[in-house]
Amino acid sequence: MNDLTDGEWHRLHPATPLLRGGIILIAVLGFVLSNFRERLVEWVFGAPDLPGDPLQTAYERGQIGWAAVIVAAVLILGIVIFYASWRMHTFRVGDDVVEVRSGILFRTHRRARLDRVQGVAISRPLFARIFGAAKLDVSVAGQDAKVQLSYLGSAEADRLRRDVLQLASGARAQPQEEAAASAPVPVSPAVTGAESGVVNQRMREFLAPELDPDAAPPESVVRIPPVRLILSLVLSGFTVALIVVAVFVLTTSLLGRREFFFILIIPGLAAAFGYYFNRFTKSLRYSIAATPDGVRVGFGLLSTSNDTLPPGRIHAIEVSQPLLWRPVGWWMIRINRAGAAGESNAQTSTTMLPVGTVDDVRKVLGLLLPGLAGEQTRELVLDGLVGRSGRVESAFTDAPRRAWPLRPFSWRRTGYARSGDAVLVRSGFLWRHLSVVPLARVQSVRITQGPVRRRLDLVELTLQTVSGPVRASVGVADRAQGTAAFEEWSAGAVRAAAADRSHRWAEGER
Repeated sequence: MNDLTDGEWHRLHPATPLLRGGIILIAVLGFVLSNFRERLVEWVFGAPDLPGDPLQTAYERGQIGWAAVIVAAVLILGIVIFYASWRMHTFRVGDDVVEVRSGILFRTHRRARLDRVQGVAISRPLFARIFGAAKLDVSVAGQDAKVQLSYLGSAEADRLRRDVLQLASGARAQPQEEAAASAPVPVSPAVTGAESGVVNQRMREFLAPELDPDAAPPESVVRIPPVRLILSLVLSGFTVALIVVAVFVLTTSLLGRREFFFILIIPGLAAAFGYYFNRFTKSLRYSIAATPDGVRVGFGLLSTSNDTLPPGRIHAIEVSQPLLWRPVGWWMIRINRAGAAGESNAQTSTTMLPVGTVDDVRKVLGLLLPGLAGEQTRELVLDGLVGRSGRVESAFTDAPRRAWPLRPFSWRRTGYARSGDAVLVRSGFLWRHLSVVPLARVQSVRITQGPVRRRLDLVELTLQTVSGPVRASVGVADRAQGTAAFEEWSAGAVRAAAADRSHRWAEGER
């Protein structure tokens, strides 16, 4: 078995040029040839009038040999370019970095330090799955700092993810004797017979669950039933906007402005179908679980993706509930993570739970921040989700009544609490929010007071982390209590950062 973490340069999957654009080039060439072949033959062979098929005309004139030479030259040139691109695209994984070199005329060289790894994602697009290939992304802290290996063999990508995360954790390397003993024993082709064929292997890969049942204990796995997923899309803000547009189009049509019906209805239906289909297929077979390498989030039906987040890579968590989800008690969880703000799939990479119940929320919060998994924090989390001010037993510090001019509807929901090395902030009246920020990930704590808040003896507290969808801010807090919380959070963030060892979370272990 090829060891991809031996510090030597390795090449990608042989089908990489085809998967990274070769199929598009073939489709474009086929389109050009099918639509402009008469003009191409006229330009090459000087035949102004082509009564029949141009290839037949070339054959009748004895020029079919030149046509074959031109076609062969174009194919050979394309193969040479693809082969050279594949040969020049190499990578290596050492003890401290992952490196990728690529390019023919213009060379690029990217490096990612393993102690800054924020996650390792594997995606398997539908076309790549036919070739048994997968794309591996190593995300590190920094803007546009991702190192991408596209494509590797599917099994190689899984092994490389495990090895990269093991090196990033700081764990000592497994002895070769133990590694050989724990490695899967290859099955002889003579024993398996036809079952070892490529077609059967691809079928097994297509039908296999995204998360291996042996990778995580069943009690830690959170899944989304398809019916709940469909209903969550129906009860989304997009559906409300779609209904508003439909009512507007029907109203204007009844008033005689039928042009709006033809201008908006067809593009609108196409956009709605694309939105629902894309969201549904991307969230199918969703699972989140605790694995030995970190928290694994997987999803997808035809094209699948999974992302593994090592410990300590969560900078902020937000649990939110849209108004239409409140009667059914569903919630969504998003996070802030370093390096995700500039990604094209930032929404996907920051969504940890597209839709789930309160029990699902508790389970996922316990996976993302193990400090919130204890029984003592269950009531605290529930209070943050649905609680309001005025509860005697509440651990939240609530906004005072005089804050209602600035938060006329949500002042009863505004509050904050401390649980170990994390701060919880609740807010929202129509759209409920609970933000959780580990103090070790806090970049700064800010307290502000404008003229209106000064008049009301209030302050605003903000916990700043890396860029992302989560914003942890207490808009209205009592000045004295807010100042004390500012001092407490600032000191706690310094202590938590000094004690944090999550960049090498398994150092010293084997």
